[in-house]
Amino acid sequence: MAVDPRLVIAGEPRVQRFGATERHLHTIHATAFSLLLLSGFALYLPFLAQIISDRPLMKAIHLLTAVGWLTALALVVLLGDRAALRSARREIERFDADDLLFVRRRRAAAGRFNGGQKAHAVLQAALSLLFVISGVLLWLGERDTQLRLPGTLALHDAATLLLAALTAGHIFKALSTAGSLEAVTRGTVSARYAAQHHEKWRPPLPAARERRAIAPTELALAALVLAAGAAAVALVL
Repeated sequence: MAVDPRLVIAGEPRVQRFGATERHLHTIHATAFSLLLLSGFALYLPFLAQIISDRPLMKAIHLLTAVGWLTALALVVLLGDRAALRSARREIERFDADDLLFVRRRRAAAGRFNGGQKAHAVLQAALSLLFVISGVLLWLGERDTQLRLPGTLALHDAATLLLAALTAGHIFKALSTAGSLEAVTRGTVSARYAAQHHEKWRPPLPAARERRAIAPTELALAALVLAAGAAAVALVL
């Protein structure tokens, strides 16, 4: 296993599991989902609505968070390491026999992502898409009753509950597995952890860390994304 001598914590060698772009994507999604869930529950649950009586404020936080989440994700994809994101996507989309065994709660060797993490990522992406579609339809339905579609609110609520349960299990698993949180905070795991939990993963050889140059066209597109985000904020409020 290729160990970077620069990655040593408490005398134990480390390997790089996630890059900065992957960690930023995870942080943005986790933060936004937390705010969306809390503000959504404040709008949905009667006892919370009584405690937090300012419904317009909760609704504004919910909508602003949704716009900020989509804008930030677009900026990370646009300005970040897209090659790393493509590589992660290919790994997540590739289910093999060991991944299926892992999902069935049987002992199986894993690559950089185990079967549970791959299934979690796929479900997160699918439910997030349902969030966006149903959320936009609900917002449009408030402005034009002809755009109200039956079942949209039920779909939004069901996706929320499913994703909340999924996220709770993800957090429990992360907290109960020693060494796993380091991967999303520092991007590294110990060489011993990698050998124990990701037997099939072969970390790449350590390479010189160079900051990727951002092309002028990418900066122009980023400016357009920011402008679109600002326009969306003005539209939803």
